[in-house]
Amino acid sequence: MNINETLAKEFSLAQWQIDNTVALIDDDKTIPFIARYRKEQTGTLDDQILREIYDRLCYLRGLEKRKEEVISSITEQGKMTEELEAAILAATALVEVEDLYRPYKQKRRTRASVAKEKGLEPLAMLILEQADETDPSAEALSYIDEEKGVASAEEALSGASDIIAELISDDAVLRKQLRFIISRSGKIASRAADSEKQSVYENYYEYEEPVSKIAGHRVLALNRGEKEEFLKVSLELPEMFGEKAAIGRYVKADNACSQIVYDAAVDGYRRLIFPSLEREVRSALTDEASESAIKVFGSNLRQLLMQPPIKNSTTLGLDPAYRTGCKIAVCDPTGKVLDTTVVYPTPPQNKTEDAKRKLSALIKKHGVNTISIGNGTASRESEAFVAELIKEIPERVSYMVVSEAGASVYSASKLAAAEFPEFDVSLRSAVSIARRLQDPLSELVKIEPKAIGVGQYQHDMPQARLSDALSGVVEDCVNSVGADLNTASCSLLEHVAGVNSAIAKNIVAYREENGAFQDRRQLLKVPKLGAKAFEQCAGFLRVIDGKNPLDNTAVHPESYKAAEALLKKYGMTPKDYSPQKFSAIEFPEGDALAPLAEEIGIGVPTLCDIINELKKPGRDPRDELPAPLLRDGNIMELKDLKEGMEFTGTVRNVIDFGCFVDIGVHEDGLVHISQICDRFIKHPLEAVKVGQTVKVRVLSVDVARKRISLTMKL
Repeated sequence: MNINETLAKEFSLAQWQIDNTVALIDDDKTIPFIARYRKEQTGTLDDQILREIYDRLCYLRGLEKRKEEVISSITEQGKMTEELEAAILAATALVEVEDLYRPYKQKRRTRASVAKEKGLEPLAMLILEQADETDPSAEALSYIDEEKGVASAEEALSGASDIIAELISDDAVLRKQLRFIISRSGKIASRAADSEKQSVYENYYEYEEPVSKIAGHRVLALNRGEKEEFLKVSLELPEMFGEKAAIGRYVKADNACSQIVYDAAVDGYRRLIFPSLEREVRSALTDEASESAIKVFGSNLRQLLMQPPIKNSTTLGLDPAYRTGCKIAVCDPTGKVLDTTVVYPTPPQNKTEDAKRKLSALIKKHGVNTISIGNGTASRESEAFVAELIKEIPERVSYMVVSEAGASVYSASKLAAAEFPEFDVSLRSAVSIARRLQDPLSELVKIEPKAIGVGQYQHDMPQARLSDALSGVVEDCVNSVGADLNTASCSLLEHVAGVNSAIAKNIVAYREENGAFQDRRQLLKVPKLGAKAFEQCAGFLRVIDGKNPLDNTAVHPESYKAAEALLKKYGMTPKDYSPQKFSAIEFPEGDALAPLAEEIGIGVPTLCDIINELKKPGRDPRDELPAPLLRDGNIMELKDLKEGMEFTGTVRNVIDFGCFVDIGVHEDGLVHISQICDRFIKHPLEAVKVGQTVKVRVLSVDVARKRISLTMKL
């Protein structure tokens, strides 16, 4: 297989794009670096497409390696033929390679292997020929051998049948044919393990759906129900569909031998092939569902991390609780903790007035602009308390209920202990809740991505694959925003392209010892940060108010000469350049920039990036997104909701069958996929994303089950 040609066809890209991308990957260039600074080589492919190419490249290389191993093994056994080798080399999936290898693979001891040890393979091959003149019972007499454990002709025929059954089971062509039949006619069925037992899986107690149509989230739900022993799940085919395929391929006549082959084909299908294919099909459905769920999780995580920060705001973080009180932390606009306390406005203490006095004093003392409330236990009561408080005080304060998913994971981590050794776990949570409103990206990178709570069935997925995919999303988000070299934490720095945990710690240690970085070139003085790492990371690290204004842009140092040439052409140098003056220049667009790009000696994509950066140095792509929805005190309870009420809410999570929207009543409401928009969509992500502000109308409320059904069709 020519892997690069295969990739070009699969992704519908020019061959040069794939060749260059693969070469860059093989040269250990990171995906964010390739996406941002090698646009000419890749044809401006974005980070998501590049990661898909990388994943597929790894699969195809793994496939080629497995082909080599299989060919080597069969050759060593002396059983390789030209036809078999050609079939293996032509295989386009691992399952095809394994099917072809199956007859030659060393198996554990089976009924067929035992029969072969007894010398019954020649009898099996004779019967399989199904010649009219062959009398299987008579032939079997010559295989009776007490020493080998064959006591009668019946035992010899039984052993021969086992050999034929396994041979049929190992037939790659038959298995491929049966997979096709299952994909067209198979059904996944589930039944209650105990119909008297109530559970969340009751919808699946009598359930079936075609293999070809079953949705990924239902596959994962069935798997979990089976794992928790509420369901019995199986693959079903119409009666005799599979047996007919096996019989039709192997029964060639109508005689005594053919009857034995017929029975062996049925036995081979029922005992060997079908259970194997059932495991394989369910495993494939699970893999497909997991990949789909991981993509949804990744998309949700990307939107959550890229939520616009609340800049220049002193924020009070409130971690709600009942008995132990609400933990309070006040953070200045840079995230520095200014004050902490504990108040008890919730049951059983209900010290509301005392809590108001304490919070009013903190708000006045530190000039608090926003209050960030965690959405966990006692969140509704805490929100009601805050809403009442801000109506009574003269200061203008807004609040927002934020997801506290992962806050407890972070607060109990070694990282949090090192950051706030003097705080207890709950106070660290309050700090995290405040900071995740101020700058979601900087705070959430400290938490393991799968603990952030924006997916579904994340604990049922392949954990290594999930972690890899989500780490890639975090890396892309951090690098698209960039990091302030003089303020970024280790947690943020280690997600910058080319920077690992050790280098991140060395960067922080260097600036603590030598003071703030004055320019990017100083990075080369950081221990373990060599030329290769510098190439990868330099463009993503900003130096604000440094010696060179270009250091506060995403212009890579390798393009400084080009940037300086561009400025010189329009009568400026880096020292006297100003964004306002540069923005007044009217540049041509698109391909019309080609003559200027050629004059400066760079490609058009890089020139476009330099122009955009010089117009808005230090720009944050998150600033172009709608601001988070802050509330001012009007809240309701679930029991107050009525059908037909309309609200403005925030999308908290997107899943395969809809999205959950926070409308300010503690419980998020579900907008089913059919209620998201008037046009047909295959997935909710086509129309909504995490953090988006949407208008919704209440369809129904189930107070007992705490469920709200919403529609976006107004």
